[in-house]
Amino acid sequence: MVELRNISKSFAEQELFRDVCFTIGSNEKIGLVGRNGHGKTTLFSLINGTLHPDAGTVVVPKNYRIGWLEQTIRFSKDTVLAEVCLGLLENERDAFWKAEKVLHGLGFSNADMQRHPREFSGGFQVRINLAKILVSEANLLLLDEPNNYLDVVAIRWLIRFLREWSAELVLITHDRGFMDTIVTHIVGIHRRSVRKIKGTTERFYQQIVQEEDVYEKTRLRDARKRRKTELFISKFRAKARQAGMAQSRIKTLEKQQIKEKLDSVETLDFSFTAAAFAAPVMLSVEGLGFSYDKSRPGLFEDISFNAGRKERLCVIGKNGKGKSTLLRLLAGELPPVSGVIKPHPKLEVGYYAQANVAQLNPERSVLEEIMSAAPNSLPQRARAVSGALMFSQDLALKPVRVLSGGEKSRVLLGKILMKPCNLLLLDEPTNHLDMESSEALCAAIEAFEGSVIMVTHNEYFLERIAERLIVFDENGARCFEGGYRDFLEQVGWQDEDFGSKMAVSEANALTQRQLRKRRSAQLRQERSRVLAPLEKEIEHLEKRISGLEEELRKTNEGLIIAAQRCDPAAIAGLSRLSKELPRGIDAQYAKLDAVFRDYESRREEFNRELADIDKEDSEQ
Repeated sequence: MVELRNISKSFAEQELFRDVCFTIGSNEKIGLVGRNGHGKTTLFSLINGTLHPDAGTVVVPKNYRIGWLEQTIRFSKDTVLAEVCLGLLENERDAFWKAEKVLHGLGFSNADMQRHPREFSGGFQVRINLAKILVSEANLLLLDEPNNYLDVVAIRWLIRFLREWSAELVLITHDRGFMDTIVTHIVGIHRRSVRKIKGTTERFYQQIVQEEDVYEKTRLRDARKRRKTELFISKFRAKARQAGMAQSRIKTLEKQQIKEKLDSVETLDFSFTAAAFAAPVMLSVEGLGFSYDKSRPGLFEDISFNAGRKERLCVIGKNGKGKSTLLRLLAGELPPVSGVIKPHPKLEVGYYAQANVAQLNPERSVLEEIMSAAPNSLPQRARAVSGALMFSQDLALKPVRVLSGGEKSRVLLGKILMKPCNLLLLDEPTNHLDMESSEALCAAIEAFEGSVIMVTHNEYFLERIAERLIVFDENGARCFEGGYRDFLEQVGWQDEDFGSKMAVSEANALTQRQLRKRRSAQLRQERSRVLAPLEKEIEHLEKRISGLEEELRKTNEGLIIAAQRCDPAAIAGLSRLSKELPRGIDAQYAKLDAVFRDYESRREEFNRELADIDKEDSEQ
């Protein structure tokens, strides 16, 4: 068991978290969640000892072994198999079969295992690092985005492996479905504090929402009481009979702690703009084939399909089979070797690919780079897009060259958002996005009125979005008329022979859970849409009341001064105001109470339905 006691950590002027306390219990599998830049990887570094906290201690038992998936590539052996065997326990270095089993699961063939590690792409080199950690039989695994660079078959194998893992595990991933199928607990970094709960991400985020709803409800109630008390004090402190009561209430107010309004948490909030399109077919593909080397067999051949209006096609399969190449062909970046692609003359395409990050101009600002996608657009439009992608105010003026990989991905999305399109071509759009941003992207794709062709290994996305599939496997590429769950039940993955396929009952249970998640996400989005204007109205009324109360305070002070000067005209005018202003304040309070009751009623209605969904999850 690992214990974190009162941990605090800052970098320069940025405080990541303070007074963090939690334990990693025996056999617990923990999902670590939080926004990018909020300290998830830093927390990993504190646990494994590569960083030290500013305050507090990390208690690790003696002889407790921690395995940490590093992104740094360092190889010392001549073959993949020998390299992975370095991860075995000292007394098991000859147990090659353990390394072979893990390598097979991660997509390496027998021939691959005898190749030099540096002959492989960067993604497969990361898989080799992952394999070394998985065979190590560590007491605790720290896995930071282990499903990055894995195809869907390898991801499904890894899920089974980690579910059967008999020791402790802490997992970071942007793939919510991947995390929820593995973990027993969630540790979340939120508002510079860390909390741990038992259950899935859904339960964690539901608890956050409920706690902050209670806090805000209490804050507003306390603020109303405080204002009424201040109104009483300002009205009666100058009158002899009530001066004692007013003084008593002043002391009461001084003892009360003022709850500050919670800062808004910045989230990705955008929508793709669909250009009008009347024709039934956007894109027609007939007998498409491609090869980078014409002297060798092609990546794929004879692919045929149509993309109609508001279609959702997902491209799935193992890495290296041609999925990204297919999107490049559809985007016009590559010419086909055989077959034809017939786009409609009025088709407007928005193409996103991580490789296109290299095409960003490093010397432009975020705003300038987003504007370059539609030079004739108004600057206000680019500002709005930048803000929706969390580049608000001065952040939009940062040069592209200083951005992180995730920030550059958001700039690419911004360039697509700048001009209306009919067809989105998206190649692994969730890479470098955190869990909340991935959720926002999924919702935006669902709401898009045009069509989407997307390459993804994210089964959560596939469950929610895919209506038809283009499947790449050992037999080439083919179309499948049905969603992802239909594909798993009717066809399945050929390479899952090494382990039993998911039972139909479990598959159905997962389907129901994904549907509940989808409904929960829709409810949260609808709740924000409904409650946001009410929150703004409450804030407006509070400001109005504060203004009137300040005016009343000044009136009462003026009344005292006028009485001291024996100024009858001033006394008469100020007395009239001192009677009218409280009536105006009471009227505003009445409006505030009515709006607040409406706000509470609607919020409770949403929360009840969300709680019912959460209860169904806990029961199953």
